[in-house]
Formats: sequence, C-alpha cells, structure tokens
Amino acid sequence: MNQQTEVIESFSAEETYALGEKIGQEAKPGQVYTLIGDLGVGKTVFTQGVAAGLGITEPVSSPTFTIVQIYEEGRMPFYHFDVYRIGDPEEMEEVGFEDCIYGEGLCLIEWANLIEEILPPAYTQVRIEKDLSRGFDYRKITLTRIGEAQE
Repeated sequence: MNQQTEVIESFSAEETYALGEKIGQEAKPGQVYTLIGDLGVGKTVFTQGVAAGLGITEPVSSPTFTIVQIYEEGRMPFYHFDVYRIGDPEEMEEVGFEDCIYGEGLCLIEWANLIEEILPPAYTQVRIEKDLSRGFDYRKITLTRIGEAQE
C-alpha cells in the first residue's frame, strides 16, 4: 500500500485549528479525511478549522447522534461523519455514505477505524495524540496519505 506520512506538532488549540483551516483551504472535491484520536484531543477543534477553511461560518459540532452533518454554505459541500455509534458498517448505507465519499465535497470521518472495510481506496488519515510530557496543550498530529495520491 502506498503511504506518505507527515508529522505536525501543535502546541495550542489555535495551532490545531489553523492546521484544519489550511487543509480546508487546500481541499479538492472528492477528498476524504479520516480523523482518529481519543476523546478530548481536539478532533472538533480540527474539524472547525477545516470548515472555516472551506468558508463555512455556521457552528460546527460533532454529529455523534446524527452520524453525518452536511454543510453546504462553503465553496464545496462538507460532509462531517462521526461513526462512533455505528454498530455495523452496513448502517452507513442508510445515511448516504457512498454518495458523500464519491461526491463533489470534502469528507471528514471521525472514528473511521470502525468502518475501515468501506473506506475508499485513497484517503488521508489524521491521527491526533496527546503527550502530556510535552505539555497539556501539546498534540502530535500525523497525516498519512493512504492509497493513490489524491489529485
């Protein structure tokens, strides 16, 4: 499997937000990002940055109970999934998962490790980890491009 990894260190919520914002600004239609990290590491802050980078001004929160939240006011649709409560990947069909990941927008999937078998062949994994020895606000953010390069 073709992989390319980049590690970014964030020392504040603002830096994590700014990284998300940069990804949103550079995003191309059809790109898929998966977001992995424990509770409280900054997944929502990162996602809010991505939304801002796409030009979305409405509040962004985790769609834990709705599975997917679709934002259409930015320069392309933004499909924000939280699959934490998915019991079976087949449930994703009911929320239009394939239409979103093969659509004209940017997909961001929290807890994507729970539905690995239905992820597209190419995506970028974003892993956010704390390291308290480096400080309370320190985050190690690892971007891994999986599959063929997304152009």
